[in-house]
Amino acid sequence: MNKLVKRSLTVGGGILALQFLRKALTFKPNPRYEPWERKPYREFENKILVLGGGFSGYTAAKSLCKMTEDRDDVAVMVVSRENYFTFWPMLAGVISSDIETKNVAQPLRRSLIELGASFRRADVKEIDFEEKLVTAVDEGVKSVQIPFDHLIMTLGGEPAYFGIPGVEEHAISMKSINTAEEIRNRVIERYEEHTISRGEVPASKLTFVIIGGGATGVETASELHSLVHQALAPDYPNIEPHRVRIILVDRNEQILKELDPALRRTARKKLADLQVEVMNNVGAREITGDKVVLDNGHVIECENVIWTAGARASVSLERFEGLPYDERKGLEVDPYCRVKGFDNVWGIGDCAANIDSKGNPIPPNAQAAVQGGKVVARNVLAAIDGKELKTFDYRPLGQLVEMGSQFAVNEVMGVKFSGFIAALFWRVTYLFKTESPQNRARIAADWLMDLFFHPSVTQIRGRER
Repeated sequence: MNKLVKRSLTVGGGILALQFLRKALTFKPNPRYEPWERKPYREFENKILVLGGGFSGYTAAKSLCKMTEDRDDVAVMVVSRENYFTFWPMLAGVISSDIETKNVAQPLRRSLIELGASFRRADVKEIDFEEKLVTAVDEGVKSVQIPFDHLIMTLGGEPAYFGIPGVEEHAISMKSINTAEEIRNRVIERYEEHTISRGEVPASKLTFVIIGGGATGVETASELHSLVHQALAPDYPNIEPHRVRIILVDRNEQILKELDPALRRTARKKLADLQVEVMNNVGAREITGDKVVLDNGHVIECENVIWTAGARASVSLERFEGLPYDERKGLEVDPYCRVKGFDNVWGIGDCAANIDSKGNPIPPNAQAAVQGGKVVARNVLAAIDGKELKTFDYRPLGQLVEMGSQFAVNEVMGVKFSGFIAALFWRVTYLFKTESPQNRARIAADWLMDLFFHPSVTQIRGRER
């Protein structure tokens, strides 16, 4: 009966994927402006400049464009180092080749232009708050000064290493879209070394330690297991998959501390079924090229370390003088997302220490980034129009954690569920949340094809990181 239910749900998911594909192929958005209709950004009365194109920056720009469809006095421009933003919830799936790397990259330029915004791919070098000018430059291109009346800073975050020796030098940090591909390539490289070795391969080469037991760490460990035991097994029949040791190290008493205790236990049991070793109440003291030293004195012989244990605001903020910071170097902002000491500078997302109306900190996650983007867009327009600002009161909708393609632990609006149905819910939810119709269609088609074909895994050496 259980197999019948799974097959029925799989067919239903396939039909849904085909519907996504059909809609994507026939989807032709109407741009807000024709090329000859739009006047230059600099000529608008109110210029809103968004620095950063992640979840919060893109959402802020998208919301602003929608709220000013009938206005001709407001212009929106987004400046980002890349012309895409990473859809982080799906990034771990790249490790097992469940999802292609390019499909995790959500295009920015076309979607923003169709919404009526301007886009510049550049790195912000200086901000003159008095003259209201941002100096930005792209590689090999002369710097340009961009004016603004209101500035929204959404420069994101990056891994925090807490001063632990060797992390930056020897660990792979989950900090960019290429990281998952780098992890997959590391496994393949170890396998290739194994196939040409004439002697016994040291256990340290086939040991993978993931540090950090949050959602990213758990998903990474699960996808590593899928890569080793499913995707690569047919390609390397001479390597026993159980020789690969996957260890998850977490400083907390339990993994996935944000989830309900019952779901934590379910996730822990699933990891045990996958033969992923979990070490709680312990952290890393030092990482070298061939071992991890834990703060309880235990040493793990390992040449493959993946860091998912913490985050901080982007270090790029430190180049801008005059901005207030908190202890994690995040922008200090009030409950309206306005940077303290400024009337026209706003902060949101991982780069800001956002708080709600009661002064409680808002977590730096994708949900909060999207909600914050909408709040800051509304407040910027309220400031322009002389209206009352509204506080950012974060409303968590829940958390979804996928542990391989057929299992997840979810908590949504107080409802807790796990297993195959939870995995199907995870996929449908994030497929809907994917911004690009083309990426959505490709991901759905890949998932559908995986029902009939074994995923192929390749390592493209020399590819830029």
